[in-house]
Amino acid sequence: MTVAFCLYKYFPFGGLQRDFLRIAMACQNRGYHIRVYTQSWEGEIPEGLEVIIVPVTSSTNHGRNTQYCEWVLTHLKQHPVSRVVGFNKMPGLDIYYAADVCYAEKVANEKGFFYKLTPRYKHYIAFEKAVFEQGKSTQLLMLTPHQITHFKKHYSTESERFHMLPPGIAQDRKYDKQIAEAKRVYREKNQIPQSALLLLQVGSDFKRKGVDRTLHAMASLPENVRKDTLLMVVGQDKPAKYQRLAKTLGIAEQVSFFSGRDDIAQLMAAADILMHPAYQEAAGIVLLEAITAGLPVIVTEVCGYASFIDQAQCGIVIKEPFEQVKLNRALSESLQNKQQLTQWMNNAQYFADTEDLYSLPEKAADIILGCQND
Repeated sequence: MTVAFCLYKYFPFGGLQRDFLRIAMACQNRGYHIRVYTQSWEGEIPEGLEVIIVPVTSSTNHGRNTQYCEWVLTHLKQHPVSRVVGFNKMPGLDIYYAADVCYAEKVANEKGFFYKLTPRYKHYIAFEKAVFEQGKSTQLLMLTPHQITHFKKHYSTESERFHMLPPGIAQDRKYDKQIAEAKRVYREKNQIPQSALLLLQVGSDFKRKGVDRTLHAMASLPENVRKDTLLMVVGQDKPAKYQRLAKTLGIAEQVSFFSGRDDIAQLMAAADILMHPAYQEAAGIVLLEAITAGLPVIVTEVCGYASFIDQAQCGIVIKEPFEQVKLNRALSESLQNKQQLTQWMNNAQYFADTEDLYSLPEKAADIILGCQND
């Protein structure tokens, strides 16, 4: 029995990509053959996965996605599978994993009338309709309740098609899986002074994740705090724009940018606060990774998983509408209150010990393979 997984790009450090691989491996562990259709694959291919690189030539994202979809659907007709699972919106899916926000809602909030005349809009709205429109059969794996609200609002999607998933953090990210004196050891390893205040921001797409907001907040710190503060930004993106901004703000020497790294758990153990003032974020798996690491978080309310920070009482959620001054104040007050940081750390660890933050891959596999017999 073969299950096909569809995603436009695979690289080891994206949240969607990590979820995809863990769900795929959960299905494989139950005896299913896994075929993956993707435009590109970075990193090692796990044993047993059949990875097919789909040829695309268009110069635009929506053009490449259209070519990808047409190629995959043709290939599936020639080489049928038991189930087709998508991690990007496209026609022909039996199951869709909703790692993204509702595009129609985003356009309604952020774009004007003329944007709806563009080929880009017409492509993305058509692919979203193919998944969520009333009358479609695609089963929908959801991460947050507000996603469901938005899709129902725009497409009148049937309630029975939605399946809420618990979070799915790898157990190796948990604070009690780290070595003794992890903070001291990992700071030494990364040449971070023990006395420094270390901010960490993790996530590809620096614009969407609000790296500019973090830089402004850091630059606004009181001089006596700012001079001892460092920021590490980790993610797959082009940092030049943000390096220039850091220079303009006078903090360039204290800010470091890195492409994807496989030692995020170590960096979380070394850090004092995770910054995630995103403009848009369907869920934000890094927020839950921070909780399991015992790392306090400052996050914007738009993030789907921001509610977990409130529930765990392990940081600050910046309410909407966003104001930079609120973020600035939250960061400044947090860094100057060591007792509060310690309490947040303890709260996060307790939450990580007592809540189910880990079972997403298995629950997703239950639904994917359960639908097999419908």
